[in-house]
Amino acid sequence: MRQRDTILLTGFGPFPGVPENASQKFVPKLAHLAARRFSAHRVVARILPTEWERAPIRLKSLYDREHPKLVLHFGVSAQATSYVIETLSRNACRIAEDSVGALPRDGIVMKDGPDTIRSRLPAEDIKTRLAALKVPAVLSEDAGGYICNALLYRSLIFAEQGEQPAAMVGFFHIPREIPPALLKSRANPREMRFDWGTALIGGLEIIRTCLGRPPPSRRHVKVL
Repeated sequence: MRQRDTILLTGFGPFPGVPENASQKFVPKLAHLAARRFSAHRVVARILPTEWERAPIRLKSLYDREHPKLVLHFGVSAQATSYVIETLSRNACRIAEDSVGALPRDGIVMKDGPDTIRSRLPAEDIKTRLAALKVPAVLSEDAGGYICNALLYRSLIFAEQGEQPAAMVGFFHIPREIPPALLKSRANPREMRFDWGTALIGGLEIIRTCLGRPPPSRRHVKVL
């Protein structure tokens, strides 16, 4: 029997100024729906510690154990009001405390690493397909200097180092707070809105696009 390919979804725990991380709630919800919609794949969801040292160690162990074909990371941003599709990681760290009060060892993610690494995602296609579903999204070439950027940088390195063909890897920032989904009777079908309903619809469409599957028919665009 053919072994199912693995989709790895990650979020983050709390960190200074963010006692409740929306990605910590979002990722398990998306994984639950994705496991039903993409049953030919294994869907693995993990919440990583928002720590300079432990986050990449935990991620490397997941790569070694799961050998994922698709890796999607999610984190929060105070500036985000929609999906922010990060297309570029930088070999730079902002000197800021993590969730246990530790600082990065240096101002770079990896010694002798490239200055930048581009994400492995069909970013333009994702943005276009999300727009068709009225899910707001923007492209970004600045993932910040905190652990989100460092994790994306490391993840892209890990994907290249694996024995299997390199995984498709990307990072998405989401708002720190996600409002409840509107009732269908109250929602404006023409309005772009990022809430729990559209966020999850969008998350499924991101996975679908990365897997090379066509958009869903309109009657299937709903979250159960």
